[in-house]
Amino acid sequence: MKILISGKTGQLAIELQKQLAGLAELIVLGREDLDLSQPEQIRTQVRAHQPGLIINAAAHTAVDLAESEPGLAFAINGAAPGVFAEEAKALGIPLIHYSTDYVFDGQKPAPYTEHDQPNPLSVYGKSKLAGEQAITAVGGQHLILRTSWVYASHGKNFLLSMQRLLTQNTELRVVADQVGAPTWASTVAQSTRALVERWHTGDAAAWGIYHLTARGETSWFGFAQAIAQHLAVQGKACAMLEPIPTSAYPTPALRPLNSRLDCGRLEREWHVTQPDWRAALDECMAGQSF
Repeated sequence: MKILISGKTGQLAIELQKQLAGLAELIVLGREDLDLSQPEQIRTQVRAHQPGLIINAAAHTAVDLAESEPGLAFAINGAAPGVFAEEAKALGIPLIHYSTDYVFDGQKPAPYTEHDQPNPLSVYGKSKLAGEQAITAVGGQHLILRTSWVYASHGKNFLLSMQRLLTQNTELRVVADQVGAPTWASTVAQSTRALVERWHTGDAAAWGIYHLTARGETSWFGFAQAIAQHLAVQGKACAMLEPIPTSAYPTPALRPLNSRLDCGRLEREWHVTQPDWRAALDECMAGQSF
């Protein structure tokens, strides 16, 4: 089996390459091979490689930057997934695509389920929702996996930024009223492998949208505290952390206060479970050489 993966140098694609190694022949395409803003390039690559499965791990993920370049965000996050879906359907193969908690407005007091109505606040969230809708409109075999607060020991993410800021400052203010589940990219990749294996052995459950995040919840402030605790154990001096409300840290893009996703459907239907966010963070930071 050949698996085509987009987003070669992204934090999720890198972890997917690790987790899927040995399971199939991997065709991993980066920006130098595939410009996702150009639909015909997507069609050309898929038709040239004739994969047995497509995993779209590429996205325009710069949330604040998307506010000033909506056209590019919608081309990559909104239109491209639909093109992948069309090509996958034509080949009679599945498509796995990743989406985000940012498709919701964060006003619900409880974790969001797949049945809740999306209402994105930002261009990024709206473009990701457009991608979901494009795939759903095409139909075919597909999994749309919504995740949240993804980090890794490489790339650009909250973990790496916070490690740098904690060791370079004496005081640090971090938003404390946005709540979600920090999710290690390796966790998402491991779960993706489990899903691929179940499909490949003929044990697939229903296709559609599923939530996939680490268990538990915290705020960005709580996430920062956990990172600081790890650094302190390593003997590194860290900044004093101060919790602040979102209103004290304005950004170009609005963010949901509640980013919690209920992952029960994935567990019930595909029998795929996730670790607690702290356990995953422990494992990630244990393997770092920061």
